[in-house]
Amino acid sequence: MSTGTWKIRWFHGLLVLVLLATSLTTALGRDFSAAASQEAQAYTDYVVARVYFGSRANLDQLAAFLDIWEVAHTEGYLVALLSPSNVAQLEQSGYQLEVDQTQTALLSQHLEALSDPTIEGIPGYTCYRTVEETYATLTSLSLDYPQLAELIDIGDSWEKVTPNGPLGYDIFALRLTNEELGLIDEKPSFFLMAEIHARELVTTETATRFAEHLLVNYKIDADVTWLLDHYSIYIVAMTNPDGRKFAELGELWRKNTNNTNECVDYPYYGTDLNRNHSFHWGEASIDPCNTLYQGPEPDSEPETDSLQSFALSLFTDQRGPLDTDAAPFDTTGLLISLHSYSQLVLWPWGWTDLDSPNHTQLQTLGRRMAYFTDYTPQQANELYMTTGTTDDWAYGELGIAAYTYEMGTDFFQDCASFESTIYPDNLQALLYAFKTARLPYMDPAGPRVIDLAISQTLVDPGTPVTISAVADDDLYSENNGREPTQAVNAARYSIDIPSWLPGAVTHPLDAVDGNFNADHEDIQAMIDTTGLTAGKHILFVEAMDEGENWGVPTAIFLNITGLTTTFIPLLYR
Repeated sequence: MSTGTWKIRWFHGLLVLVLLATSLTTALGRDFSAAASQEAQAYTDYVVARVYFGSRANLDQLAAFLDIWEVAHTEGYLVALLSPSNVAQLEQSGYQLEVDQTQTALLSQHLEALSDPTIEGIPGYTCYRTVEETYATLTSLSLDYPQLAELIDIGDSWEKVTPNGPLGYDIFALRLTNEELGLIDEKPSFFLMAEIHARELVTTETATRFAEHLLVNYKIDADVTWLLDHYSIYIVAMTNPDGRKFAELGELWRKNTNNTNECVDYPYYGTDLNRNHSFHWGEASIDPCNTLYQGPEPDSEPETDSLQSFALSLFTDQRGPLDTDAAPFDTTGLLISLHSYSQLVLWPWGWTDLDSPNHTQLQTLGRRMAYFTDYTPQQANELYMTTGTTDDWAYGELGIAAYTYEMGTDFFQDCASFESTIYPDNLQALLYAFKTARLPYMDPAGPRVIDLAISQTLVDPGTPVTISAVADDDLYSENNGREPTQAVNAARYSIDIPSWLPGAVTHPLDAVDGNFNADHEDIQAMIDTTGLTAGKHILFVEAMDEGENWGVPTAIFLNITGLTTTFIPLLYR
C-alpha cells in the first residue's frame, strides 16, 4: 500500500474517532433518566396481550396498526403491545383479548434493569455493545485491517440532519474485501444490515461479530479467505442509531426519533423505517404516534434514504418494471436484513398474498439458510401483510435476492441464549448466504459439500494427497414444507482459482461407492501436487446434482514445502 493511501487511512480513522467522540458527548448529554421516567409513566396503562384474530383478513387488517410481536397461526392469535386506545378499539370490534401478565410486568422491569449507564455494554445485557462501542469497533477494524476493511459514511441519522436539534450519528457501512486484488466493483456483493428497529438488540451484535469473524479468520479459514478475495460484503451494523440510544435504556423503541410528523409525545413519535421504503409504500399506519407509522411519504426518512441510495450504488436493476417480472436466474447480489424476534427466515413478497416471480428460487435459498438455525422459512406474507419493507424494496426495485432473519425469542434477548445458540447458528447461516451472493437464484439448488478433509495439509512438491468430502443435496429446513432433492451427479475441484473465473482448471472427484446415484454421496480424489509452488494453496470443491445445478464451493488449504521456488501465490502467502 502506498504512503499516500496510508495517510488517507490514518486521516479517515482520526476523523471517525472525532465524530464518535462528538456523538458520545451528545448521547451522554441527553437526559436519559428523565426519559426513563417519562416512558415508565407512558407505559403504565399498556399491556401485552393475545388477540384472537379469527381470519386471515382480520390479521392483515390488524397488522397495519398493531405492534405485533408474535403470530400463532394454528391457534389463531397474535401477541401485541396494546395501548389503552388499542384495547378499547379491539374490544369494541369484538376481538377476544387475553392479557399476558408476565410480559406486561416486564414492560417496567426492562427499564429498571437498564438504569445504570456506567456499565460497559448495555446494562443488564452486557454482551451487546452500545452505539458508541459498536462504532468504535467498526473503526478499529478498518484501521487494523487496512487491506481488507474500509468504513464508508453512507448518510446521517434523523437527529444529525435536524436543524437546531441534538447531534445524531453518521450511518456507516463497513466494506470487507481483499483490496489488493482490485476490481472491487466487479465482485459479487452481499449487503448485510441490522437494527432498523431500535429495540432488536441481537441484530447489531450479530452483524458486528460477523465482521470480526471474517477479518480474524482471513488466511486461517479457507472459506473466509476466498470469500473476501473474490466477493465483497457491506455491513451496516447500526441502521437506526438514534432510536437505539433509547432502546439501550430498556425502552421498547422501534422507530427512528423523528418528532416533526404531528406527533411530539414521548415515547410515541418517530417513523417505522421498515415501513418507509419506496416500493409498495402506503398501507401501514398513517397515525404519526403509532408504532408502525409509515412516514408522511415514501423514503421520507434520512436513514431509509441512506440505505436505498447506497444499495442503488452497489447493485444494478436486474428485474423488469412489472411486479410480475422475474429476475433472471443469473442475477447477482444478496441483501439480508437482521431483525428479532420469531425464529423465521422471510423473503418477498410481504405486500401481497401472491407469490413473487422468483418464489421458487427465493424459497430454495431460504430453506438452505434456515437449515443452520432451525428457523421456519416462509414468504413474508405468510406471517402477515407488510408494506414499505427493506426486503420487498431490494427485490422489487433491483431484483436481488432479499431476506429478513427474525432472530431469537425476545427483543431484549438474554445473553446466555445469544452466546450459546443464536449467534453461532446464525453465523453459519450468514457464511452460507455469503457464498451464494454470486448466483443466489442458482447455487442453492445444487448440493452442499460438507466434511471436507485432506490426508495431509503440508507436503513436499510431488507428494500425492487425498481429498475427501460429502456431497449432500438434502440439507434444507423442513419446518415449512420439503424441498425437492436430486441425486448427486458429479463433483469437481480446482486449485487457487474458483471454477467460474478465467484460468480455472477443474478436476473430477469420484463417488467412493463407484456410482453417483444418491442425494448423499461420499466423494474423493487423489491430487498430484507436482508443479505446485511452495506456499499455501486453496482447494475449491463443488458438487452437481442430476438437474445440473452446481452448488456453492467449500474450500480447504494445502501447504507445499520448499523455499527455492520463484513464485508464491499472492492470495495466500
